[in-house]
Amino acid sequence: MAPERAPSASGGPGRRGSLGPVGLVLAGGISVQFGGALAVSLMPRAGALGVVTLRLVVAALVLLLVCRPRLRGHSRADWGTVVVFGITMAAMNGLFYQSVDRIPLGLAVTMEVLGPLALSVFASRRLVNLLWAGLALAGVFLLGGGGFGELNAAGVGFALGAGAMWAAYIVFSARTGRRFPQADGLALAMAVAAVLFMPLGIAESGTKLLVPTTLGLGAGVAMLSSVLPYTLELLALRRLPASTFAILMSLEPAIAATAGFLVLGQSLTATQAAAIALVIAASMGAVRTQTRRAAPPVEPAA
Repeated sequence: MAPERAPSASGGPGRRGSLGPVGLVLAGGISVQFGGALAVSLMPRAGALGVVTLRLVVAALVLLLVCRPRLRGHSRADWGTVVVFGITMAAMNGLFYQSVDRIPLGLAVTMEVLGPLALSVFASRRLVNLLWAGLALAGVFLLGGGGFGELNAAGVGFALGAGAMWAAYIVFSARTGRRFPQADGLALAMAVAAVLFMPLGIAESGTKLLVPTTLGLGAGVAMLSSVLPYTLELLALRRLPASTFAILMSLEPAIAATAGFLVLGQSLTATQAAAIALVIAASMGAVRTQTRRAAPPVEPAA
């Protein structure tokens, strides 16, 4: 699933000191993708929309209790930003879970990561990014076997839609972070997303959502896919450069494919594995290009 990401931070320690934060980010990525695998296994009980509802509601309750965001003192523009952020989050999760209900987890995440990749390429506006875009398109072509004949068309469409929402999520996450202290904006946006999605989940699954086993598994999905990775990434970003964090996020299709294989028995062909590798390489290349462009010149020593 499309995970909720912590606000980025700049600066960081040397290579040796960054091993701890890198481990935290990787642990967060593993948590997100294995949470996604658990969500897929829960779908026969609660349906895709029901699983999204459980995840968003539990995550919202936990974040509201932990963050205790202040409701007064915010402008209309602040609330407008957090509401749009919440809508984006609801759409991203809903589309992604519809996708993994139809195509393997690793392939869905690979399609989804094209959204942030496209955002990075367009934001940089450098000629070299045409190379990264071409590499990603080659990966997508391989993934579809030249025409997506072996993949569910609706699943592919939902994954690409989730990728577009992930790109929008990145934009509105940054805007919300500038308007609200700490994680208050995320907690409020999660609550908005949960309220918006509840009618859909209830309409699809009804009282199935209240079955104790389903509630417990849904809470597990929320903790693995939202609360735990957010906490780990927030801790890591205090000591890890944002560029390194973004590169590590590019590994998520590989982590998702591993989770899909271990938890759901979803194996990949050699061609699909090569396609995922191409998209990961393109994502890493685009991030490094953008980082070099943004890096300030080094002052000469006195």
